[in-house]
Amino acid sequence: MSAPLPAAVVPSPQDAQQGNRQESQQPQRPRPFSSANLLQTVATGYVPLIIATLVVFLPLLWMLLSSFKQPGEIVTMDLKILPESLNLENYATAMTTVPFAQFFANSLIVTVIGSSIKVILAILTAYALVFVRFPFKNVIFVLILVALMVPAQVSILPNYILIAGMGGKNTLWGIILPGLGTAFGTFLLRQHFLTLPPSILEAAEIDGAGHWRRLWQIIVPVSVPSIATVALVTVVSEWNDYIWPLIITDRPETMTLPVGLTLLQNSEGNGAGWGILMAGAVLVIVPILLVFAALQRYIVAGLTQGSVTG
Repeated sequence: MSAPLPAAVVPSPQDAQQGNRQESQQPQRPRPFSSANLLQTVATGYVPLIIATLVVFLPLLWMLLSSFKQPGEIVTMDLKILPESLNLENYATAMTTVPFAQFFANSLIVTVIGSSIKVILAILTAYALVFVRFPFKNVIFVLILVALMVPAQVSILPNYILIAGMGGKNTLWGIILPGLGTAFGTFLLRQHFLTLPPSILEAAEIDGAGHWRRLWQIIVPVSVPSIATVALVTVVSEWNDYIWPLIITDRPETMTLPVGLTLLQNSEGNGAGWGILMAGAVLVIVPILLVFAALQRYIVAGLTQGSVTG
């Protein structure tokens, strides 16, 4: 004999009234195009975004416009925002007054070699900290974090004594050598490697793949956004580095572009040099802006990779 079916539970009128009362007490979400929602979106979203954009963009715009101005348009009591004509004379003077081609070649060599070595060392160090077992691994990682928190200016004097004692003054390798370690790149890649599933490495280990093969054939291909982020940040910092190349070099043959601008400023002691200096600054930042514009999408992908799970 089959069991009787349970009777349907019918809510009482008191329960229905209580449920309606609770629904009425819940706050109503504003409509998407209501005045309150639009005001909140503009005040908390668009206004801070516009202010931050103007803070970054306006100095660059003023530098670009000033690079086309004549001396009388810059040093004047009457503010002139737009130049009278797009005259390229300042750019021609900036490229001929100082050995600009030599500065550009030096910056290119320092940036390419220094960034490549930094990224490779960051990949190797992060892989070792995550996938290789060795003593005091956590202690080494803590020391890397400490290095990340210490300002670079603290190590300028010891680095100068070391590099100058090794004969690296006024050399390109003397510029590159002290900054080869990158705590930021190691930290970022380590945090990303920790999010990778262990199963992909276990399968490779079963197939007999060693650490070197696992790194370059499995870890690196799936970590391209994070590696590109480290590479982009490293390239920008290497290209724009000013303090250390200024200290370790005093000859135009080994100066980089940021340091070479000081010679451009000293060549024109009066107000006539501001337009030439602005033109030189534009020539310095244009290459790195092009690289940043081409690779900036990797920054968001690299920094957020592994942050969403499930």
